Amino acid sequence: MLANPMDSEIVNNAADLRYETHVEGHTAFAAYKLHGEVITFTHTIVPEELGGRGIASRLIKFALDDVRAQGLKVIAQCPFVAAYIEKHPDYRDLLV
Repeated sequence: MLANPMDSEIVNNAADLRYETHVEGHTAFAAYKLHGEVITFTHTIVPEELGGRGIASRLIKFALDDVRAQGLKVIAQCPFVAAYIEKHPDYRDLLV
């Protein structure tokens, strides 16, 4: 039976500068750079085996909620993060 990706834990792996989740032996992540009070999301990777299951959206929602809680501002260099914010206007206030 396949794991439900909605049950997988998402963490901020600060040592590797990425938000990540592990599903069915694969790691999906959103990489970032941190400069003071600004976080730049550089790219989001979801392994092909996990594609089309909403994992990237769930990952970015978690990351943006965490960023908001920390009082940081966002540069959405990653096209997926930029598109997510465009589709969810309630996160636009986070943009630099």
